[in-house]
Amino acid sequence: MIMNKKTILVLNMGMKSIRSIIFDEKGNKLASAAVPIITSLTGEHVTQVPAEWWEKACRVIRETVADVGNVSVDYLTVTSSSSCLVCVDKNGEALLPCMMVSDKRAKAESDFMKEMPVFAKVKEKTGLGMDASLLIPKALWVKNHEREIYEKTDKLLTPNDYLILKFTGRYVTDYMNAHKWHYDMEHKRYPVELLEETGIRLDLLPEVTNPGDSIGRVSEKAAEETGLTPKTEVVISTYDAICSFVGSGVLKEGEAGDVSGTVTVFRAVSGQKKTISADKIQQIPYYEGGIHIIGGSNNLGGGLIEWVKQCYYQNETLPYELMEKDAGEASLGAGGVIFLPYLLGERAPIWDSSARGVFFGLERMHTRKEMTRAVFESTGFIDLDMISAIEEAGVKINKIRLSGGLARLNLISQIKADITGKEVEILSEFETTATGAAMMALFGQGIYGSLQEAAEKFVRVRMIIRPDPRNHEKYQKLYQLYKETYSTLKPLFPKRMRLAEKLYGNKRIKIENL
Repeated sequence: MIMNKKTILVLNMGMKSIRSIIFDEKGNKLASAAVPIITSLTGEHVTQVPAEWWEKACRVIRETVADVGNVSVDYLTVTSSSSCLVCVDKNGEALLPCMMVSDKRAKAESDFMKEMPVFAKVKEKTGLGMDASLLIPKALWVKNHEREIYEKTDKLLTPNDYLILKFTGRYVTDYMNAHKWHYDMEHKRYPVELLEETGIRLDLLPEVTNPGDSIGRVSEKAAEETGLTPKTEVVISTYDAICSFVGSGVLKEGEAGDVSGTVTVFRAVSGQKKTISADKIQQIPYYEGGIHIIGGSNNLGGGLIEWVKQCYYQNETLPYELMEKDAGEASLGAGGVIFLPYLLGERAPIWDSSARGVFFGLERMHTRKEMTRAVFESTGFIDLDMISAIEEAGVKINKIRLSGGLARLNLISQIKADITGKEVEILSEFETTATGAAMMALFGQGIYGSLQEAAEKFVRVRMIIRPDPRNHEKYQKLYQLYKETYSTLKPLFPKRMRLAEKLYGNKRIKIENL
């Protein structure tokens, strides 16, 4: 039951922008502002600059606080990408650019840790495999390759933790973010033995608390910089993938959420803990909500469309409308063209950091229409890969809720319905990461009695799309070719990477919009 009227500001930092959104307790958006963030690619390095986050966070918060006028902001919560590493000194200042989740430079450290006898026990307890995208391999990379920086490091943080530090002066994380350190959520314990074996000190890691907990109020310094007041309470939510899932309102078994912003987050819900393959997907308990969240995130979802725009539609006045028109004019199956969407390697469910993008089957007759269509169809094959892994765990999926930037393209939504064979619901609010963070924080503070009550305020379905059975049958055959293409090329990806490093070395690229 809703008590007093409350407002909450969600600071949502993704791979391509940082956004401030203020909601009231009825789920109404009172104000919003966003600015882009620069991501740098240098070989295997994918980085952002933490000082830029805070400067731009202050800017967008000031704008939204000004927009709501005399309305006070009661709560603030932060959500951002997980598995990104920030090393800070005793003053809380970043010592290195942040190693983002898709940064793959810690592959050797990850491979080394996979073979450690102690890791087998950690994997069994946490249900989490080992990959270069995770936090202990990244910390070990810093220890191995930036020894002077490591010696100056006072804390190892995620972007969530870093921004919370800026607001409160406290080093705090939630147990879902801590899971990326192979934190045992059930027994509330960091992997002490694994950390000892790798030489990573336990005291470098932040305190762990629960989503929905208040950790204090905005400091006077942060209030002065952001335009907030020291009365605003800072409430923990969690990382963006989980927030976006909660914000989709997927609370019943049989439902799944596809949130495709820069990456695609695909997860389903279970009322009970399931036995999963830790080498494919993850299982995150949300104890306060009484649910288990099963699935994972890949490296690029909507980011694929941005890449297509940069390649083929950069000089067009209405690029998205034109690419949707082009893809719609190409035949189902893109005239026999298959696209492997692994431009930055891939996380769930194949976990292959060496994989790269491939157009397979190009012929002289093909144009950008077929290539665009093939990229569109790859977004549906991504979903089907995730569904297969989730259903292996015994969670049947009947319906998918779509949100994020890709849900604005109706053709992609229809393609996803046809490829998966599932009914698709398009949500009215595309910003499900922000709504989910708000729901978790307000539920944790007792503003709502349940997640379902929160969902009734924040989540609405705009459109329902049903699959075409004839198209689904054709896509099943194309999906098999898609899988076989990857399996055949898999041994060549590491060879290609080694050759590319010899030929080109590390080339630095700045991307303002992934």
